[in-house]
Amino acid sequence: MKNDERDAADLVDLLRLGRLAEAYIAPPALRELRELVSYRAKLVALRSGLKAQVHSVLAKEGVPVPMTDLFGTAGQDLLDTTRLGRSCAIPVASPRELIMAHDEQLEMLEGEIADFLSGDKGYLAIQAIPGVGPVLGAVFVAEVGDVTRFCSPEKLCCWAGLTPRHRESDLHVHRGPITKQGSRILRWAAIEAASRHQRAQAERFERIAARADSRKIARVALARHIVTLAYYGLRDGEIRCLAEKAG
Repeated sequence: MKNDERDAADLVDLLRLGRLAEAYIAPPALRELRELVSYRAKLVALRSGLKAQVHSVLAKEGVPVPMTDLFGTAGQDLLDTTRLGRSCAIPVASPRELIMAHDEQLEMLEGEIADFLSGDKGYLAIQAIPGVGPVLGAVFVAEVGDVTRFCSPEKLCCWAGLTPRHRESDLHVHRGPITKQGSRILRWAAIEAASRHQRAQAERFERIAARADSRKIARVALARHIVTLAYYGLRDGEIRCLAEKAG
């Protein structure tokens, strides 16, 4: 207690100098959007587990799966025509029904999210980024919130945990792997978008991969580029460099 007065004086000085760290509390509407986006992610994870169950049974029975998507039209035909014993047929039929139920719920959730974000200029703008569609766009909007709280795209990349660790002593500087601090969901969305965007940015990706001798590093660099574009899209309601290319 003897230091309370001194601590209070220090806090007042920091506040006066504008150096007192502030916490961001998302408004109620944004918290609701985050709940919807988070719940959708949980449903997708559950559906992925069900699909893995079907793949596991077919692999155990030695049934070849020539198509890339077992749950597309050709895959469904394969599942309908494949003869399995009762002990294997049930672990395939049951997950298929649950997957359809999950698909219905996901479609409902995506409609709710789309209604929630209808008319949001930032949400519409960032979908111009190759690799960012309605789903990942909603993740960006929900996680970032008020983008003006970041003074630069570099700060947003740092908050997403996509910047390398930096250790400096005298004249020695060491840069390590990315920090992975901050928003885990935003970092996942950026990496996912980079994986989809990789083909569109093949030249940039291969150049970075050759220089760094690592495709993983190149993918992270591409994710930082996407977050940078998203920053301007959320701030300005448009991404000028992409609009100029389209024009």
